[in-house]
Amino acid sequence: MKISGRRQALPGTPPATGRGVRDGRWSLVGLSLTAASLIALSTACSTDTRDHMCMSNEYPVAAVGSSLGGSCVTSGQQPPAGYVRYPKGQVPAHVDDKWDTYWQSHTLDAHGHLAKN
Repeated sequence: MKISGRRQALPGTPPATGRGVRDGRWSLVGLSLTAASLIALSTACSTDTRDHMCMSNEYPVAAVGSSLGGSCVTSGQQPPAGYVRYPKGQVPAHVDDKWDTYWQSHTLDAHGHLAKN
């Protein structure tokens, strides 16, 4: 009887393909991890992670005569008593951005002008 170097398949099993069962699983896992990584990276690059001053349907207002107070008002509404809009072009958009930092040490009067300290 001559014995070859190849293993004989058991009756009823598919012919050998040269790859083990694990190879197919590992390539599926690798593909899934690669896809998940690409999605995470593309999301992280396009998402602004800074905290916004207000919700998307609101705008920030400053407390009159105070550098500590502020609030958010629904778009289309006037600021409540004791609050004024920030001057155009000087509205803080994110926490600790240029204008948020500036208004922490400056105040506005009842007309929305820079108050003399």
